[in-house]
Amino acid sequence: MNISRDKFKIIGCDELNCEEIIRPSINFWQDAWRRLKKNKVAIIALGILILISIMVIIGPWISGYRFDALGDVLNGKPDFKHLFGTDQMGRDIFTRVWKGGRVSLMIGLIGAAIDTVIGTLYGGIAGYFGGIIDDIMMRIVEILASVPYLIVVILVSLLIGKGIFALIIAMTITGWLFMARLVRGQIIQIKEQEYVLAAIALGANPSRIIRKHLLPNTMGVMIVAITLDVPAFIFGEAFLGYIGLGVQSPNTSWGALAAAAKEYMIFQPYQLFFPALMISLTMLSFQLLGDGLRDAFDPKLRQ
Repeated sequence: MNISRDKFKIIGCDELNCEEIIRPSINFWQDAWRRLKKNKVAIIALGILILISIMVIIGPWISGYRFDALGDVLNGKPDFKHLFGTDQMGRDIFTRVWKGGRVSLMIGLIGAAIDTVIGTLYGGIAGYFGGIIDDIMMRIVEILASVPYLIVVILVSLLIGKGIFALIIAMTITGWLFMARLVRGQIIQIKEQEYVLAAIALGANPSRIIRKHLLPNTMGVMIVAITLDVPAFIFGEAFLGYIGLGVQSPNTSWGALAAAAKEYMIFQPYQLFFPALMISLTMLSFQLLGDGLRDAFDPKLRQ
């Protein structure tokens, strides 16, 4: 029985497109951004952070008042002239909230940057060399982690004084420990990979291996940790400002504004509401963005 070729037909591709790449090739960062854009909550959080960042830059200029200028209306309620009202000295709260936001965000970003640099170098060296070096370095980390955080801040305040510089030093003395542990764990896991062993066999020195092969592959985890580290610094600054160890007058921050408003909370609750709202929105947005980045960088979720 003869079967004609006309009865058979190739379905799915033809000679023109059977080898065509349907999906364009993208690198790791492009794929992470593609997955992050699908997370609506993370994108909304990113938009809120961008809006807050813009307002802390241009907000003090919009009101037309200086953040330390005294006014005639004391404890004034919010109106068209003073959008967030005035404090007990007649100063415009709208201007002071955004001026304080500059300080709070600056402390959060600078503190997270210092933690990242110190923790990455320390954890990278400990994880790569291992052995007795790793044991000694990790024992030092455990000793520093056992020191109560508030005691460190009080000692630094007594030695250096109060202010932005003292706050950053006090919060970063032990703040880098989490990043060091995180990077060390990632380095220990990655250094046994084939491409690292090949670099060692080719004679690459340890600094090049750490810089070119190990740290870039921990970048995704580090970025997620940074997004969680920034709100921790902002909340730490707010807490220290609330108990009087934060930024001192005439400068201000969200924590300092909350501390000054707590005495008037019953009769003028708006003085506490606005700085507390900014602290809450910023911390929540960073947390949600961090969760979105963690999902975007997770290779198990890659499709």
